[in-house]
Amino acid sequence: MSDRPLVESIVRAVLAQLPVEEAPCACHETPGGCCPDRLGAMLDQGAARFGLQAAEALYPQEVARRIDHTLLKPEATREQIEKLCSEALTHEFATVCVNPVWVQHCAGLLAGSKTTVCTVVGFPLGATLHEVKAFEASRVVADGACEVDMVINVGALKSADYRLVEGDIAAVVAASHGAGALVKVIIEAALLDDDEKVKACVLSRLAGADFVKTSTGFGPGGATAADVALMRQVVGPEMGVKAAGGVRDFESARAMIEAGADRIGASVGVKIVQESRGTPSP
Repeated sequence: MSDRPLVESIVRAVLAQLPVEEAPCACHETPGGCCPDRLGAMLDQGAARFGLQAAEALYPQEVARRIDHTLLKPEATREQIEKLCSEALTHEFATVCVNPVWVQHCAGLLAGSKTTVCTVVGFPLGATLHEVKAFEASRVVADGACEVDMVINVGALKSADYRLVEGDIAAVVAASHGAGALVKVIIEAALLDDDEKVKACVLSRLAGADFVKTSTGFGPGGATAADVALMRQVVGPEMGVKAAGGVRDFESARAMIEAGADRIGASVGVKIVQESRGTPSP
């Protein structure tokens, strides 16, 4: 029996609470872009809860604890990974986010600290079998990963194969939760329209994921505050929202946090924290 009617029913109920989608404006198309009219309409619809913390209340340490200090370039060297971990220890970032091959090494370097290891599964395309994603998740958690960022099956979502999408996520959730690791679902928002973003968030919640995440950073576009706000409104306060891709400074990080992001994925975590202190970055 298909799950499509159930998912469509849930999505219709969610969409009924959202503002009517209009043609995207220029600011919505840029990283960190946030259309005031669009967010204002969401506030009118009762989404005031996504303003998690006023900018004036953001202290450097609180900023650092929201950051996944990230290095996912395929050409990353051992020396660069070790530098990433050293910076994470200095600033006490939430995690370092690295490719699976580096998980065990990073877990050793960060042992006993406040910073844990985050890694990626089915990255960056998401177009692999769910059994493979589940095995990958099991392996990286065994190697020391505490958080797993998996890429959604975008093609299946666009094909309205909701059973496959939910099963794909659920397989990774089962493999990760069994060992106490969190799961973040990367929906690659730049490839989706708003209706599909809502569906992706609904399916992530149904499958038991802990977070939804905007982007891989390798797609056609990164995080926008408008997308973060939409995702926050759909998942409510029960799930986390991670903004990743194109967050390059404190101002863009603050915009994401004000829109509802609990976590920021960025390769420039040190710069963001320095700017939050009023210290110019080098």
